[in-house]
Amino acid sequence: MRPLRWLQTMRRHHPRRLSGTLLAVMGGFAAAAFGIAPLAPDAATLPQRLVAEMIDVPGLDAQAEGLAAHSMTLWRSDTTRRSDTTESLLRRLGISDAAATTFIRTDRWARRLIEGRAGKMVQATTSSDGSLQELVARYPAQEEGQALTHFTRLTISRFNGQLVSRVESAPLVPQLRLGSGSIRSNLFAATDEAGLPDAIAAQLVDIFSTEIDFHRELRKGDSFSIAYESLTADGLNISWGEGTGRVLAAEFVNNGRQSQALWFTDSGTGKSGYYGFDGRGKRRAFLASPLAFSRITSTFAMRMHPILQSWRAHNGVDYAAASGTAVHAVGDAVVEKAGWLSGYGQAVVLKHAGDKSTVYAHLSKIDVRAGQRVSQGQRVGLVGATGWATGPHLHFELRVGGQFQDPLKLARQGDVVAVDAQSRPRFQVLANAAQVRLATADAMRGYRGNSE
Repeated sequence: MRPLRWLQTMRRHHPRRLSGTLLAVMGGFAAAAFGIAPLAPDAATLPQRLVAEMIDVPGLDAQAEGLAAHSMTLWRSDTTRRSDTTESLLRRLGISDAAATTFIRTDRWARRLIEGRAGKMVQATTSSDGSLQELVARYPAQEEGQALTHFTRLTISRFNGQLVSRVESAPLVPQLRLGSGSIRSNLFAATDEAGLPDAIAAQLVDIFSTEIDFHRELRKGDSFSIAYESLTADGLNISWGEGTGRVLAAEFVNNGRQSQALWFTDSGTGKSGYYGFDGRGKRRAFLASPLAFSRITSTFAMRMHPILQSWRAHNGVDYAAASGTAVHAVGDAVVEKAGWLSGYGQAVVLKHAGDKSTVYAHLSKIDVRAGQRVSQGQRVGLVGATGWATGPHLHFELRVGGQFQDPLKLARQGDVVAVDAQSRPRFQVLANAAQVRLATADAMRGYRGNSE
């Protein structure tokens, strides 16, 4: 009889007998399990023994000989200092090589390592005993006009056991970088906090100067995002002053108002400049201010003259600034006068288009001459206290048709140029890409803020 039919028959006719049988079987399994479990060994009762074995370790002398059999090369880098001598620089680089010291002192090219301006970027390769294998120094190109595009590479190396030197010029390579920040006190403090060079802050002011008065309108909580070029020499970020390239795209939020800019070369006109993402040019005929940063101490209004002690009209704007601060032409012009002008002291008068002229007074130095053409943003002199001045400042005037006008309204009088229609599709592609980059930079600012 099959097992299943047998179980069904037993369940119908002999239920008690079936139950007893099943209980007996299950009890047997339990007994078997209970009987098997104690057969596993108890780890606590296992025997233990200690094994000791002698290991043959080579002596220190043998280890030292083994290390000596391998040639070691050491790399160090540093930057030259104004007080450096050949000995002090080589000492910092870990070089102990009398022949290298003598060579750098006497070789025509090698001695440039110490001569000239400080701040040269130096990388040295030495043997384990401190002897020089190779030294490479990188610094601004010596040739006129190459400072922003090229660098000089000085290489000192060994060839057939003799030290040799060579100097060559190589192009600086730009790399894209992003940055962002928020205003807490002033723009320079914000860019410093964001790890951006001061040159970037100056470019931001120049780009947005026709829309934002950085002297009076900057607010706590204003923010900026930026994409810019950082120049590199052989892949290294250069440390000298010209290390920052051009701002490629930027966004500034001032008191809730958003301003954007993109560097673009218009193929229709062949001119390059900054444009808003709507295609309208940022550059107007006049800058908002002849100084990058300063504080307005006297506006275009009646005032008590500080020297004459009489109530009279002030026909310009006074900017407080340290002596030696650069003064820039607010627009393209021809120098009408440059020299001493009575109470103005050393001053420059520029003649602009449209019967407009501007005056820059109390200068400590004049950098232009009468009859010279100057471009917007070009330096015309330095802040001083010459003439009727109680301290270093710039007196800035605007005249239209010979009549005095408020200089603070000058920047808004210029026309705006738009992107040429033929260049518009290409401009839009670049603008879209710039928006993505600036959004990424802004997200970085938000991340930093959340992590503080």
